[in-house]
Amino acid sequence: MIAIDTNILVRLVTRDDEDQAIRALTLFQHNEIYIGKTVLLETEWVLRFCYELSRTTILDTLKNTVGLVQVTVEDEAAVAQALAFFEDGMDFADALHLASCKKAEKFATFDESMKKRAISSSLQVVLV
Repeated sequence: MIAIDTNILVRLVTRDDEDQAIRALTLFQHNEIYIGKTVLLETEWVLRFCYELSRTTILDTLKNTVGLVQVTVEDEAAVAQALAFFEDGMDFADALHLASCKKAEKFATFDESMKKRAISSSLQVVLV
């Protein structure tokens, strides 16, 4: 299994460097791939800010990538929950933070919109 960096996933999605995109695709075709949560977090940010891709395109990209047979994702349940929160309108970073806090009973934030969007979470979100 090979763990990948964000730039591998970004090249695969954007194909902005054809040589690197082919190498990334070959890597995915011939190996089991491990993707850490931080790679997904950074990928979403890069695709949104640097490439200005739509939320729908980013969501589809992330869902399709983590759904590949040869891909293993760190904390799969939290990533799946974060993608569901993201699909419901939550910021992906906030969604991943919230979904990754299974051992906590509450999640403290100053972000009122996050609290409003986190209603379906099993965690109680409290404003401080």
